[in-house]
Amino acid sequence: MSATPRLYVAPDLAEGAEVSIEGDQAHYLTRVLRLGAGAPVRVFNGRDGEFDATIASATKTSLRLCLTGRVRLQQAVPDLWLLFAPLKKARTDFLIEKATELGAAEIHPVITERSDADTVRVDRLQRIAIEAAEQTERLDVPPVREAAKLGAILASWNPERVLIYADEAGDEGEKPWGGEAGRAKPMADVLKDAGKGSAAILVGPEGGFSPGERQRLRNLPFVRPVGLGPRILRAETAAVAALTLWQAISGDWKA
Repeated sequence: MSATPRLYVAPDLAEGAEVSIEGDQAHYLTRVLRLGAGAPVRVFNGRDGEFDATIASATKTSLRLCLTGRVRLQQAVPDLWLLFAPLKKARTDFLIEKATELGAAEIHPVITERSDADTVRVDRLQRIAIEAAEQTERLDVPPVREAAKLGAILASWNPERVLIYADEAGDEGEKPWGGEAGRAKPMADVLKDAGKGSAAILVGPEGGFSPGERQRLRNLPFVRPVGLGPRILRAETAAVAALTLWQAISGDWKA
């Protein structure tokens, strides 16, 4: 990782262009890093690649960057979404950060019957995604979508996008952890048969999906139930494990 600061910016980027920076980003560069005129930075916007730049002028609240040349062409991440049931604040923050680092193309909070929370601060979570993208050399930032109920999401789902559903339970409700009957296949085995293309990973809340939600998911033709091993994982751990497996088997880790 380069020691040169990276910033996600909104304007179009081109060699010789100038970009104005204000607010938290300007404060970070001028007050935290104590950078001034002539200092190098790098910028990206998710569309035009990444550019070297220098600080042309700086005040306490704003600065102006001059773009000197493109250093990386724009690269697309695999078309993989993460759907997750919101957790408590620190754990949701962790999940957003790691999903960005692991290459999720979009992040969708999903309200389930057993969700720990039914609202999310999308603006705050988007800032976390931006910071993670800046730190991890990613050339884009995954959008964090508004929270929606699971039923509404499934009703409008594009069946061409495979939904990989982390199913932690068996079908025997009277037995601990649902028993062994009806257990989903290991995720690695399912991915080998799922083929390439658009996909999404769905991870439920800490208490798992309700029996009704689980039955509905398993009855949908575009859903692929998967297991994540013999241990019960916390929801954020399950999301990280599933994203890692997908990237290793079907994503861009093989490049």
